[in-house]
Amino acid sequence: MQILRCPAQLRLLEETLRKSLPTTLPVLGTVMTVARGNPAAHEVLVDSWPDFGIVLTRLRPEEHKDPRDHYTNQLAVFYRDKGALQALLGGTEAVVQARAFQILGLQEGLDEAVREAAGAKGLHVETIRYLGLMSPEPPRPRGQLPPGLRLAPVSPSHVPLLNATWALGGNARSRAFLLGLVRALPSACLLGPRGRPVSWTLLDAQGCLRHGYTVPAWRGRGLTGLTMAAMGRGLHARGFPIYCTVLPHNRAALSALGAIGFVTQPGTFHVIVGTPK
Repeated sequence: MQILRCPAQLRLLEETLRKSLPTTLPVLGTVMTVARGNPAAHEVLVDSWPDFGIVLTRLRPEEHKDPRDHYTNQLAVFYRDKGALQALLGGTEAVVQARAFQILGLQEGLDEAVREAAGAKGLHVETIRYLGLMSPEPPRPRGQLPPGLRLAPVSPSHVPLLNATWALGGNARSRAFLLGLVRALPSACLLGPRGRPVSWTLLDAQGCLRHGYTVPAWRGRGLTGLTMAAMGRGLHARGFPIYCTVLPHNRAALSALGAIGFVTQPGTFHVIVGTPK
């Protein structure tokens, strides 16, 4: 695998990946993030250039601090050649026996291939399946900003609250991951009268809007639409696709996102988590 560092190569890859949306969403988002200053310290690899069979984006190896931290060790994959995928997973570029990971992708064969490769290397694997949603234009909030609230970026001091309310978080590793997102990438929250967040949305290294949450006392007022709209305007201005993921059974979130302009995309957004046994 070779690392693409040249801006012209990254631009060409971006143009190529756009032609295969929505399948390329997490890879395209990472490529664009890398090409625009690389605040999340990821890198882009291909098996060959310019006629690639597979693209892998991942955290730079020197950034790996904790081999059991699957939150920060995020990889995204898009492949045009299944043989290239099998070669990647059989090597050490993506799946390593002693290191936890998350592999993201929308292709149906990815989950099975990762499970087989990770199992052969003694890793435990779980897959979370999401629906991917895209908004062709910046989201349109249904209401105005309520009196007493103000829009602001998420602060590092807010991370304990975000971590405590995240269904997949609540631990030291997830807290460090969230802190990294808040420090490196754009975010938006609505601060209540006492200066505490009541609703928020973050952006990850894959350009995905995530961690959208509204505290129970403030739900039903369209607040998520306000933070999503603020983030969406910024993404749209920079040329990024505007997308997010939702669990299929979360009908309330799907309805709320549909009301502000998001459209459910075909396929399944796989988050494949591997951890050492």
